[in-house]
Formats: sequence, structure tokens, C-alpha cells
Amino acid sequence: MNARPRAIVAMNPPALAENLFGPHRARLTALVDVSAEVLTEFESDHASRLIGEAEVLLAGWGCPQVDRDMLERMPNLRAVVFAGGTASAVLDTVEAARRGIVFTNAGEGNAQAVAEYTAATIVLAGKRARYAEQIYREGRAFVDREADLLDTGNFGRTVGLVGASRIGRRVAQLLQATDLRVLVYDPYASDEEIVALGGFKVTLDALLAASDIVSLHAPATPETEHMIGAHELAVMRDGAVLINTARGSLIDHDALRTHLRAGRIDAILDVTEPEPLAADDELWSLSNVTLTPHIAGATGNELHRLGRDVIDEIARFVAGEAFVGFERVPGVV
Repeated sequence: MNARPRAIVAMNPPALAENLFGPHRARLTALVDVSAEVLTEFESDHASRLIGEAEVLLAGWGCPQVDRDMLERMPNLRAVVFAGGTASAVLDTVEAARRGIVFTNAGEGNAQAVAEYTAATIVLAGKRARYAEQIYREGRAFVDREADLLDTGNFGRTVGLVGASRIGRRVAQLLQATDLRVLVYDPYASDEEIVALGGFKVTLDALLAASDIVSLHAPATPETEHMIGAHELAVMRDGAVLINTARGSLIDHDALRTHLRAGRIDAILDVTEPEPLAADDELWSLSNVTLTPHIAGATGNELHRLGRDVIDEIARFVAGEAFVGFERVPGVV
């Protein structure tokens, strides 16, 4: 390609673009003729002109949906690069593929952030760091670790990973550096794949019954909605910790409240259903619950990694090369 392709950036809030691309701005502008404006809507006359000219769409969270009708208004569009897990979050990928538009994402970079956070959380859960902090803060005095913290540590503990997803696999790989025993439930992964990750493939009930710590890494689909319900929570061993950095819909929160209220298990929830929880939800006040505001994914300077990955993909497109993170649509050539 001789001329730089015309590109637009669409996401909301607009400041997200600077967080993603700020350190890489010179490289980005050398590759594409990118509009300085960050679009948050496609309906105004000004936005309509820009999207009608655009050959490349750099999309992020909050990007207006690019459905079939919107694609009709974008006749020059040839590529969509999404700074997130999957371009289908903002793009009708089936229609785009039929039109010969290629699309990719920065899911690998985001997966790295989630996996690092989760692996660290698992280790801290095994150490019972929250409990130790609570008794130290309440007592404001010497804590006898040999008396008060005997049921802590990660030597020989069992961790259960529900889902050998992109993130679940990365978590398993990170845990290989520990003395944790890793069990994995995923009906679509082979025994050989799980063994290569340093884990053992088991059924969901077997995983829940044997694990000291259970971490969820399944996608949000109709099949996985409330996959951790009353039965599954009852199977979990007393004192176990449930970690969710995936999606809130994986857990039946009414059933979860019952077990947490009784103090039978602990929970570390980076995502909930709904998100955020209602201000008067009892989960806010239970001492055996840790709530964080969806921080496992890329935050702060980790957004620079996503921006770098997006620009790497744009460089491939400009050079006429295939995307590394190309998303294939079943049934569409």
C-alpha cells in the first residue's frame, strides 16, 4: 500500500484512546492517517462523514455497535482492530466477513493481565492473606503465626480451574512454578492438553469436591449461565475459596449468598451479577467476601500493552500480512 489508510478511533470514554495509544502515537500516525478525534457516536453528520471515509476502525470499549446497517454506511471499511477480547463485542463479524472485512483483537494482552491477577490471587488466597490482615488489624498486636495461621500456605494445596480458556491456560502455566496441585474441568479440552498445562482433567463435581481454591475461567454463554449453582456450591469443601475473574453470570448469586452467609466458604469476586451490586447487597459487608471493581483485566499501564498489540496488528495490515489475532467465523469463508 502506498498511501496511508484512513483510520478512525471509536470508544467511550474518549480518554481511553490516550491510555491505549499515547506511548505509541508516533508509530500509529506513521502507519495510518488517523483522525485526531475519538468518536463516541456515529449518527452526527460529522461522524457520518468520517466513518464513510474510514478504511480502518480502531475500536475500544464503548464503541457504537457496527451492525449490518452501520456497515452499509462504511463502504470503504477494510479492517477492524478491537482493543479487547473479541471484535464481536462491537462488530457483526458474520456480515463483516461476508464483505471481506478482516478483524482482530487484543485479547492476548488482556488475557495476560487477567491471568497474572488470578494467579496472584490464588497464591494470596492459599496464604489466607485477607484473614491474616483482618486479625492483625483488629488485634493491633503480635500475631502468633504458628498458632493462628496454621491453616495457611500453598504447599500441596489443590486448585481447581473451571475452564481451559485462553486465560485458564495461562493461569495453569503460571501455577507450574508453585507446589500447587492443579485440577482442570473443561469438556472441550483433551487429557493431553491438560497434562501439558501441568494439570489433571476431572469432572466438575470432582474438581469442586477436591479443591481448596476454585477459579472460574469459562466464557459467558447460555450453557454456562449459573453453572456454579446450589448443587455445585454444596459440593465445595468447607473453607474453600471461590474466585471469579470471568463473568458474574457463571455463579448463581442467591445460592452463593446462602453459603457465604453461613461462613462455609470464602469468595473473591472481581465480577458479579449484577455489576456493580446493589448498594444494600449483603455481599458488601460479609467478612469472608472480597469484592474488586473488575480490575483483573488490563488497567493503568497495562492498557499500553493492548495499544501496542493493536498497532502491531495495524502494521501487519499495512504490510499486507495476516493478522495474528484474526478471528474466524464458523461457516464463513
